Amino acid sequence: MDRPTIADLAQAAGVSISTVNRLLHATGPVRKDTIDRIVEAAERIGFYGLGAIRERSRSALPHYRLGFLLQQSHRQWYRMIEEALGAAARRRRDMIIEPSILFEDDLAPEAVAANLTLLGERCDALALIAADHPIIGQAIEGLRAKGVPTVAYITDQSASSRAGYVGTDNWKLGRTAAWFIQQMTFRPGRVVTFIGNHRYQCQDISDASFRSYMREHAPHILPTDTLLTQENPDNAYNQVRTILTEMPDLVGIFVSGGGISGVLRAMREQPTDKQRGVRIVCRDMGSEARKGLQQGLISAALYHPLERTSDELIEIMVETIGTTDSPSIIQRIIPFEIATPESVDALL
Repeated sequence: MDRPTIADLAQAAGVSISTVNRLLHATGPVRKDTIDRIVEAAERIGFYGLGAIRERSRSALPHYRLGFLLQQSHRQWYRMIEEALGAAARRRRDMIIEPSILFEDDLAPEAVAANLTLLGERCDALALIAADHPIIGQAIEGLRAKGVPTVAYITDQSASSRAGYVGTDNWKLGRTAAWFIQQMTFRPGRVVTFIGNHRYQCQDISDASFRSYMREHAPHILPTDTLLTQENPDNAYNQVRTILTEMPDLVGIFVSGGGISGVLRAMREQPTDKQRGVRIVCRDMGSEARKGLQQGLISAALYHPLERTSDELIEIMVETIGTTDSPSIIQRIIPFEIATPESVDALL
């Protein structure tokens, strides 16, 4: 059987031979919907030049350079976000996404702002996870003035010049964390909340809503002053050791920020009856949190579904390109997911 010719392909796709030639030899523009028809027809009839057509089809797609400023390269959670963003970029078939991912280990606002500006020099749009600070807001404003939109990811920014926010409903998350602890606690006592820094909006809002739920539904459980970990597990470890000594009536810990590995390290040093008497809820789903769930040390983990949030983030970033003169801010709220000791294996 003779192999299909260019004429056969043109007939199968319902286009002219000259259109197929323009696509094959890149001698002129071809509309995207026409390219799709030719590719589908080439696959259907087994056209010998399918590889060249696919490559030409890809080169005709819009190309975007997207920058992502993450934090703390040593934390597996952020490495998981990096992998999820890369996978989301590769999943796009209607455009070419070139991701540029930068980790910020120095969490000082000056360092974050400097790296954000640096990313903006080579990217069409940016996304960042960072504490909310005026210096960072100034960098976002400067980027907008240059036509580079910035989207807040996971934790929002107060900068009015940000282009959007993609993350979960942190008010609901905090109240859900409180619900878990209240439902599993059968004696009066105190509960401790950990956040990394008051300038992380996602953590501060979750902390406030956690307390609001306890005041409303669990008057027998008393939240103590919020403890700051500065996103450092060693700080969390030392603080947990102290409160376990000073608060014999401790019934719960809510880890809204970084530091879950330090919390778990301190709890593993305690006798079994002490471990069972303290309910821990976190908003992390890295390897340490999974291990803590499997061991029964963590009662629940409330976390961002990384695949969906990554897809949504890229969608919003592309949508904001070329719209820096718009006063509107795009928001995409993604429902958080919940893992318990009985469900964690299904997530591996």
